[in-house]
Amino acid sequence: MITKGIRGAITVESNSEEALKSATLELLSKMVEENNINAGNISHAIFTTTKDLNAAFPAKFARLDLDWKDTAMMCFHELDVPNALKMCLRVLIVLNCDENFQPKFVYLKGTEKLRG
Repeated sequence: MITKGIRGAITVESNSEEALKSATLELLSKMVEENNINAGNISHAIFTTTKDLNAAFPAKFARLDLDWKDTAMMCFHELDVPNALKMCLRVLIVLNCDENFQPKFVYLKGTEKLRG
């Protein structure tokens, strides 16, 4: 068994707890679906937000709404690069998997340009 990272990102409509919750759950649900993730195989998850998002910790919603109670998670602010995409939530899920697993990255709501 090895570990591989799965990246994802989404823009958030507003700096409110409800908007962060909605975006977090939409992104994580899509990542879980696309990669057939079993929560028990997640090593850890790292969340970042741009500086304009600070109304709530995204990890809170994974813990409470997706029942990731045994998953180590941390939240950080993204580097504040001039002209970078605003109102953006990013996540890196590190998954325990076999060597043949091919991660599918998920970019939603205008974040597709981050892959460029």
